[in-house]
Amino acid sequence: MAEEPMTRFPVPDLEDMPADVRERIEAETERSGFTPNVFTAFAYRPGQFRAFFDYYDALVEESPLAREELEMVVVAVSGANDCLYCVVAHGALLRIYADDPHLAEQLATNHRTANISDAHRAMCDVAVKLTEDPAAVGESDIERLRDHGFSMEEIWDIGSTAALFNLSNRMAHFADMRPNEEFYELGR
Repeated sequence: MAEEPMTRFPVPDLEDMPADVRERIEAETERSGFTPNVFTAFAYRPGQFRAFFDYYDALVEESPLAREELEMVVVAVSGANDCLYCVVAHGALLRIYADDPHLAEQLATNHRTANISDAHRAMCDVAVKLTEDPAAVGESDIERLRDHGFSMEEIWDIGSTAALFNLSNRMAHFADMRPNEEFYELGR
C-alpha cells in the first residue's frame, strides 16, 4: 500500500476540493499516470495550491533554461536541503529530461563532483549558495553565471527556481510529504 501524501496534516478527498484544483489534479494524474503526492498535499490549502503551481508553471513554461537545467537546480537545492520528496520526484524528472540515470543522485549528494559541465556546476553552485547562505550571494555570482554564457533572464530563473524549491522543500519537511513509489523507478 502506498504511503499517505503527507503525515502531519489532513489530505483532502478529491471530491471535496474546489473544482479548479480537482481539475488540475485530474489533468496531472492523466498526464503522469499517477497523482504526485505534492498535488494532494498542497490541496489542503487551495489558495496556496493555486499560487504555488501558478509560479511553478510560469517557471517551467516561460524559462529560456532547458527543462533539464531547471531540474538540475531543483535537485541540487533539494539535496542541499535534505528534501526526500523533491530529490526523489525531481530526480525522476531530471533522469527523464537529461536522459541520464545517474545524474540526479550525483547532484543530490554533491553537485560539485557531479558529471556536469562547468557552466552547469556554476549554475548549481549559485543555486546552492542561495539556499545555504542567501546573504552571501553577490554581484560576483551573477558575473560568474554571465561568464558561463547565461543570459540575465536565465540567471533570474536560476534564482527563482532555487527560491521556489527552498519554499517547497521546507513545506515538504514541515508536512512530512512522502514521495510516490512510482518516482523511484522513472527514468532508470
